[in-house]
Amino acid sequence: MKKKILVSVVLAAVLALGGFYLLKNRGNGVQFKTAKVSRGDLRATVTATGTVSAVTTVLVGTQVSGTVKQLFADYNSPVKKGQLLAQIDPELSEAKVAQTRANLQAAAANVEKAEAALTDADRTLERNRTLFARNFIARSDLDTADTNRLSALAQLKVAKAQVEQQKAALNQEETNLNYTRILSPVDGTVISRNVDIGQTVAASFQTPTLFSIAQDLTRMQIDTNVDEADIGKVKVGQSVQFTVDAYPDSTFPGRVSEIRNAPTTVQNVVTYDVVVKVANPELKLKPGMTANVSIIIALEKGVIKVPNAALRFKWQPAGASPDRGSAGAAGAGRPQAVRATNGAKTQGVWILDGQKPRRASLTLGISDGNETAVLSGEIKEGDAVIIEATGQAKKGASSPAGGPGLFR
Repeated sequence: MKKKILVSVVLAAVLALGGFYLLKNRGNGVQFKTAKVSRGDLRATVTATGTVSAVTTVLVGTQVSGTVKQLFADYNSPVKKGQLLAQIDPELSEAKVAQTRANLQAAAANVEKAEAALTDADRTLERNRTLFARNFIARSDLDTADTNRLSALAQLKVAKAQVEQQKAALNQEETNLNYTRILSPVDGTVISRNVDIGQTVAASFQTPTLFSIAQDLTRMQIDTNVDEADIGKVKVGQSVQFTVDAYPDSTFPGRVSEIRNAPTTVQNVVTYDVVVKVANPELKLKPGMTANVSIIIALEKGVIKVPNAALRFKWQPAGASPDRGSAGAAGAGRPQAVRATNGAKTQGVWILDGQKPRRASLTLGISDGNETAVLSGEIKEGDAVIIEATGQAKKGASSPAGGPGLFR
């Protein structure tokens, strides 16, 4: 009997406690989640990705074909202008030089031979003139001697032209011989070597690349791809901050140096190349690294900031008609960003004043995607803005993921 009484008492207590919490929750209604309005610096950015590269990269090739005989530079080797990088086997080129030099000597000998023939023709012509004056020979003999002299003179000119031709050929072969010595065209650092000793390079159709030399690794650049929707906000001289995967905890500074007008279209997505100049005194950045770039297009210091979640929050007070034009009804139920007369964006947020929501109209400035600057409005630092409604009877209150409030 006592046991039954005890069980009845426990059940009555549980029912009473459940009823108490039910009545309490009905009385409390909607609960609000808030965030504090703060003051601080805010910046708007355009994000992009790009590739780190040296400002000047020189591709060193060869104009002659042959077998690589020696290498005098390797990866990361510092080089000076005119320094020997590689030697292509010069034997064939040396043989061609010797052959062309012999041809030049033969052409010079032909000049001497032609000069001797011209001298003989001159003597014969002079002798025939004397004999013709004394009527010892016919006129035809004199004409023949004159013709022979002219022919010898022409042959001398041909021989001299052949000498000049062989000189040019010798100069060409000597130049090709010099091209077997691969020299550095600039001061810099070798970042790539594409040949090995014993490898044959053929320069018949296109110049093969033997070395890639970065002229100055202390000055780098980033070629970024900026979307066409954001390119109008980017200006030359704007500050840039970026990170690379090699140093995830480090942020590197830079500056926009060039905005190229040539578009790049990939799968109907149009981007433009924005060049960012970067100082690299510690040589941390290496060519080919992928950079995550943030271009700072606007910066506000010491401004009041509201979370973007508060700008997306919608609230319809119980019993209010959305058709009425009051601030607590239609304006609250459908908050939208509109343009003020000065071009700034205006929108409303809900502030929790005590336990009662109060709508405040704001003039908004730049946004970083998480917070938006407040230029003017009925709000102050430390106010609690509503970002979400929780609890019972949440009809008319929502905080969608999208919607207005994300301004740049």
